[in-house]
Amino acid sequence: MLEGCTPFPAEFAKRYVSAGIWRRETIPQAIARAALERPDSVTIVDSNRALAYSRLHAEAGSLAALLSRNGIASNDRVIIQLPNCVEFATLTLACLEVGAIPVMALPAFRKAELEYLVALSDAKAIAISPEHRGFDHAALAREIKSRLPTLESIFSTAPADGCISIRERHDSSHTFGSSTGDPLDVALFLLSGGTTGMPKLIPRTHADYLYNARESAAATGLTSESRILIALPAEHNFPLACPGLLGALLVGARVVFSQSAKAADLAHTIEREQITHLPCVPTLAIGLLDLPQSSRAQLRSLRVITIGGQRLQEPTAHALKHAFAHLVVQQVLGMAEGLLCYTRLDECEEVAFTTQGSPLSPSDEIRIVDSDGVDAAPGALGELLCRGPYTIRGYFRAPDRNREAFTADGFYRTGDLVRLGPSGNLVVEGRIKDLINRGGEKISAEEIEAHLIAHPAVSAAAVIAMPDPLLGEKTCVYLALRDRESLTLPAVRAFLEARGVAQFKWPERVEIVAELPLTNVGKIRKAELRRDIAVKLAAEAALSASGTVAQ
Repeated sequence: MLEGCTPFPAEFAKRYVSAGIWRRETIPQAIARAALERPDSVTIVDSNRALAYSRLHAEAGSLAALLSRNGIASNDRVIIQLPNCVEFATLTLACLEVGAIPVMALPAFRKAELEYLVALSDAKAIAISPEHRGFDHAALAREIKSRLPTLESIFSTAPADGCISIRERHDSSHTFGSSTGDPLDVALFLLSGGTTGMPKLIPRTHADYLYNARESAAATGLTSESRILIALPAEHNFPLACPGLLGALLVGARVVFSQSAKAADLAHTIEREQITHLPCVPTLAIGLLDLPQSSRAQLRSLRVITIGGQRLQEPTAHALKHAFAHLVVQQVLGMAEGLLCYTRLDECEEVAFTTQGSPLSPSDEIRIVDSDGVDAAPGALGELLCRGPYTIRGYFRAPDRNREAFTADGFYRTGDLVRLGPSGNLVVEGRIKDLINRGGEKISAEEIEAHLIAHPAVSAAAVIAMPDPLLGEKTCVYLALRDRESLTLPAVRAFLEARGVAQFKWPERVEIVAELPLTNVGKIRKAELRRDIAVKLAAEAALSASGTVAQ
């Protein structure tokens, strides 16, 4: 396996191969084989064009040749920072075809995140859209290329200075799916939720990720007749392979990419493309509930809405079913490191609306342990540990983190606090990890604190989650300032922008305090801060309500 990665132990690999869980094929080989049955079927659509399987494979083969001509070869890392579009699919497949390893980076990432990823992965290239949502990604990529010598090439979805355009037609005799490779090799890098500073790289192999996608397609009822809408950033594990793009390609379903997550735009797309499956986070689902009655009729084709990223609240689940009686509301508990739990499509509402599902694979192993690592009593709350045929055994080049995140016998410590319900499904009650879950996007408190402490006015910083009715959580920062200094929320956000921090990570509230509460060993009492902000928000809500009544 690639240097810096932790392979599955030989006895586990043998077991998974013998059971037929891992197959002797790479991702390009599996997709090429699936396409032989439907070469003329439309498989990928975005706002500009649609591709049949035959054309998808031709473009992926052409781009594979382009990558090779520009020195991209087996095990080279390529940062993929593309919005949801056809080129995301074709370039990702091209990388896999030549054996290069895509590193999935969000379009929202800026200088701080991208420089870190390039340096950690030794990336040889980056793929960008030159301008996206008003930001000059080409200029940023050129700046990073000038600073980091490993980065040799910038691939772009349109012509731009210093970039290699991937939209130009490149003649090629390369046949997609013809390259050979080891299914047990690393196929791509996903990103962790970044619970300890910047995100870690998650190595997923061809064999385990194909299994991930195939079984997810079965769990969500995705077939060759289905049409799935990808509105979440495609680089995330959820829209990429749960079942997402990869699962759809394997079963012959149609993928429709959207760069808008606005409920009204999604409703139009669902009606126009006759979408049957929608993976989304609770925020998107709530947006659909807020649609006017006239727009709700546009969702008639929708059959399954699979909600993950954060726990779906039971009242929201009931509201969805009441508003859209034809819908199956499905929950998924998942992580890019591996384990996936789905509620079944035929699950009774009492279970489907109150639990986060059961493990995807019969070979998944889970434990629920107390703070001492001892198995918790049945039904008791504890940390979820897991291992299995699609759960990694270690992050890339992170030996210290691996010692913390994995047990000696290979279980991954998820940091999620769960209990096992009477139905056999898991119920998520919270988490140990110090991060903010903002509408499904995970924000590391430690990462933002590291930036803020560099501000000349700040003597100490604590970043916490504060409750939000729409996004679930937002970011609040408590700051202790140096003598005679002052700092406002706009100034904090401007500071983070100047440091190249992605906008979704910026705090949405600042609390200035004389000092931060500390434990007897000098750690910040974040539980106390969370209680403080909850009290303040409740008081503000009560004041607002009384003012409304008075009017």
